[in-house]
Amino acid sequence: MPTTASRIMKFASRPGEAVMVRDRDLSGRVALVSGASHGIGRCVALHLAQHGAAVAVNYFNSPEEAETVSETIRSFGVEVLPVCADIGDQHAANQMASEVIEEFGRVDILINNAGVNHDAFFHQMSHEAWDDVLRVNLTGVFNVTRAIINPMRQRGYGRIINIASVVGQAGYAGQANYAAAKSALFGMTKSLALENADRCITVNAVAPGFIETRMTRTIPDNIREDILSRIPLGRLGRPEEVAHLVGFLAGERAQYITGQIIGINGGLYM
Repeated sequence: MPTTASRIMKFASRPGEAVMVRDRDLSGRVALVSGASHGIGRCVALHLAQHGAAVAVNYFNSPEEAETVSETIRSFGVEVLPVCADIGDQHAANQMASEVIEEFGRVDILINNAGVNHDAFFHQMSHEAWDDVLRVNLTGVFNVTRAIINPMRQRGYGRIINIASVVGQAGYAGQANYAAAKSALFGMTKSLALENADRCITVNAVAPGFIETRMTRTIPDNIREDILSRIPLGRLGRPEEVAHLVGFLAGERAQYITGQIIGINGGLYM
């Protein structure tokens, strides 16, 4: 059994700040988080690092933000690898997986978080808007998971967590492409869970509701008020709240949970 001292880490980023204590329950694990430079992905990457995991920080269009996240992770005393890749491109996803495995030797935890949105009512939606959302949000998950799954199976251990959306469960006007991609992740999650349970690989999906991120900050005030009126808890969620759930699913305490779609939406969809 690890000692208490080996399971916690104390750190303060600036003099005078409160010292934070984190359970190091993911020490020795390696995580790959796609779309980790901002929003939910950023918070997930930081949460896993705070709990001791080495983290590969995937990004595509935001190298400065990815480096900021990586610097913070280094301050936690764990290893980090920022890696640029367009996950919708099969070759790029394979190359990213190779870089991460070459650097860390393996991937224990895969968080499929990267995504894009191109909103429009369906009768006005372009083929390009449809194709790009499906390419990144669905095919991108296939590309990264396909590149990682065989090494996981060979090692006989893994945690795969797909970041879906309440939009995939309930639909939302102007987001038929996004809803199609995210709802497809539910079936993919369940199929992968069935196929890989005998290798001690769990596969789950987290379906956030409306979370305070860069994407939701652009919502017009009148639409935002309408959304809030339909959320029983009366507020948008915080990225950190999603990260806590993902962190639990990534750890040993969740080893009997697989094939599940877990909502975190303030009661918006029950």
